[in-house]
Amino acid sequence: MIVTRSAFSSARRCAALGLLSLAVVSGCATVGPPDTALVTYSGRFAANVSRGGEREAVSGRFTLATYPGRSTLDLASPLGNTLARVESGIDGATLTAPQADGTLASWRGDSADALAQSVLGFELPVEGLADWIAGRAVPGRPSLRVPESGPAQRIEQDGWIIVVDERFEDTGAPRRLTFTHGAHNSAGTSLQLRLVLDTAYPAAQDPSRR
Repeated sequence: MIVTRSAFSSARRCAALGLLSLAVVSGCATVGPPDTALVTYSGRFAANVSRGGEREAVSGRFTLATYPGRSTLDLASPLGNTLARVESGIDGATLTAPQADGTLASWRGDSADALAQSVLGFELPVEGLADWIAGRAVPGRPSLRVPESGPAQRIEQDGWIIVVDERFEDTGAPRRLTFTHGAHNSAGTSLQLRLVLDTAYPAAQDPSRR
């Protein structure tokens, strides 16, 4: 996660400081493992956020676990400490993150994307990530796909631009992806997120494929 320097409420500020501090120091806060997932993606992430003239960056590891009707996104520092867990489902979303003292705090909202915007001050590509990370648009929502047929190299949807930078040679599944949001809004907040997957989940066997 990335910490902005805008004037959040004290709760938001504690959450943001916790995310950044645990990216570089060891902490004791942990989040328990979720139930067995249908599909799990894991790998490395690097995020950069720009707000006006200020820039922040953080990197670490991610795990995205998908279940029937819900998903869980875990972000951890390079040392393995919890940065955040975002759980999303049909009944809303929960964001859990460490505070400055190492304890965990949770926030609930109608959607994961809106919750991240409210708590952290910028959006995260949570709602569509299970589809985008597999190189496809979220079904039933407007999107622009390039090329129109065959494996997608670029997807524009829900204000996000997703580019597949590299694919696994054996399966053709995305290996490196770049997510960009708000890149053309110089007065607001923009986010660039790069993901590198550890392994490819065979698309033909992906039970989340629609």
